[in-house]
Amino acid sequence: MSDISREVDEELRRENWEILWKKYGKLLIAAAVALVLGTAGTVGWREYDRGQREDAGGVFGTVIAEVENSEKPGVAADLLAAYIPGAPDGYAMLARLREAKLRADAGETEVAIALYDGLAGDNSVEPLFRDLAALYSVRMQIDSGDPIVLGARLSSLAADGKPWRYTAREMQAVLALNGGDSAAAREVFTKLADDMDAPDSLRTRAAEMLRAMGPS
Repeated sequence: MSDISREVDEELRRENWEILWKKYGKLLIAAAVALVLGTAGTVGWREYDRGQREDAGGVFGTVIAEVENSEKPGVAADLLAAYIPGAPDGYAMLARLREAKLRADAGETEVAIALYDGLAGDNSVEPLFRDLAALYSVRMQIDSGDPIVLGARLSSLAADGKPWRYTAREMQAVLALNGGDSAAAREVFTKLADDMDAPDSLRTRAAEMLRAMGPS
């Protein structure tokens, strides 16, 4: 099952932190600013706040540039870990996601899982990112973790309306296969292959898995 596990991982990587930031980052910062401004609303405060946010964005960009230029994921992760304590919430959350990935790349699996679980359980983080962190945590444990615990987490992530539901459902099928329940896996793969709202790449993979599994 290692091939499809890698496919799932690659699917998640396509929805990486950079894409998420481009799509949702401005909304996160706008929400934070609205909270800070409250009813103060003076021109002077707005100008000050805008300057502060621009400075924060510049610092974040500098750190990310250093991370991208680092050839060692462990060193890059340390850069982010040092940046996070004093960072604004939105930037800190993105940096924590990135650090977790780099810890995983560096072979620090338990540290990466702990970081993902920390994000997943942090109510101050937007639900979209909490669910993504939970999904990454499950992904890292899918071949070795407690199937009952992982199944319960995936059940929540796979519910209708959840942003990462299709990947979560694919992981449910992988978990079922790992546990020897080919009937349950076949059922999930069949639903995914037939779901016209699911991403094309995922539907294709589900159909390929059904063919590989052979007749029921």
